[in-house]
Amino acid sequence: MGMWASVDALWDFPVEKRIFGAVLLFSWTVYLWETFLAQRQRRIYKTTTRVPPELEQIMDSDTFEKSRLYQLDKSTFSFWSGLYSEVEGTFILLFGGIPYLWRLSGRFCSSAGFGPEYEIIQSLVFLLLATLFSALTGLPWSLYNTFVIEEKHGFNHQVLVTIYADYIAPLFDKFTPLPEGKLKQEIEVMAKSIDFPLTKVYVVEGSKRSSHSNAYFYGFFKNKRIVLFDTLLEEYSVLNKDNQEEPGVEPRNEGEGDSEEVKAKMKNKKQGCKNEEVLAVLGHELGHWKLGHTVKNIIISQMNSFLCFFLFAVLIGRRELFAAFGFYDSQPTLIGLLIIFQFIFSPYNEVLSFCLTVLSRRFEFQADAFAKRLGKAKDLYSALIKLNKDNLGFPVSDWLFSMWHYSHPPLLERLQALKNAKQD
Repeated sequence: MGMWASVDALWDFPVEKRIFGAVLLFSWTVYLWETFLAQRQRRIYKTTTRVPPELEQIMDSDTFEKSRLYQLDKSTFSFWSGLYSEVEGTFILLFGGIPYLWRLSGRFCSSAGFGPEYEIIQSLVFLLLATLFSALTGLPWSLYNTFVIEEKHGFNHQVLVTIYADYIAPLFDKFTPLPEGKLKQEIEVMAKSIDFPLTKVYVVEGSKRSSHSNAYFYGFFKNKRIVLFDTLLEEYSVLNKDNQEEPGVEPRNEGEGDSEEVKAKMKNKKQGCKNEEVLAVLGHELGHWKLGHTVKNIIISQMNSFLCFFLFAVLIGRRELFAAFGFYDSQPTLIGLLIIFQFIFSPYNEVLSFCLTVLSRRFEFQADAFAKRLGKAKDLYSALIKLNKDNLGFPVSDWLFSMWHYSHPPLLERLQALKNAKQD
């Protein structure tokens, strides 16, 4: 009786108090769930100290240990930064930080001669103050959580990547056409074999900013282009050139006078993939195109956007939503966006994010299987290991952590699927 009496008592609170309490409760529930998952993965980092048998031939113990310690440090930082953000966000909500910032922006506008009727000016000032506050405190916030989720899972990918690659990326990175040669010819042959309308192949100098390796395609309709990071190509990688030019290392023919141990270390020092492995990675990426994954993502994106804006139109007029966050006398449109998309939609966003993670992992397995059908299973197997090593990824994951967070399947799961494919 006592528990049910307490529940009944909660329903006696005004509706705006119940909404505010539910938002805080859900926020802390998600935080505790994420912390629980992170601790499970942290236990993996602590206890997995040996290279898995599947990787022994290509990953040495030094690289494995470096990756393990990097991820361990990362998880420590994430725990404290996550706790800080959650506590700070809770205090901001409890002590009326959002309405205070809105009133402060109103004072700025008044001092500049803009009255309450200039809500759009006040909204811009509010955004500037909120951005400044976020930069000073480190508290992340977004009016468009739902759309951030879409980008995380590749929604609107083709449009944004095309704009980025054509107009933004060239301002920061150097794009050069892939020189004529065997690799370019084989890429063109593979593209033609699956009717991919390839027009150009570029190499981008990603090594200037990081050692991260990647490849992607972009473009509309019959004008597709492929971009390869120089870190993906073994013969282009700056790291490989630096290794050859290390002080005290005499240039010599490959393998000349080396012991087996030295050969293994030199092999693991190399950055990037061989031509056959690059083709396998591209076979995977082109599989996404051939299997219609991009189109499916765009369709889901448009349906999600329509649903979100429909619900926003329904909820924006509810005064109790504004009152729950301290806005009793006004209903600013910008504040409505913030409340609805960041707080009210939180449960929907969590469910959507998990469903899209499951779908994305399915797409990745399908793209791997497509590369297998192109005869690239063996090369993709070794390429995935090399890319994971180059990007300092840790190959062992807790199943629950990876199921909730990873939009790509864990490395060992993908290797097992490809291993079965090779046997088949």
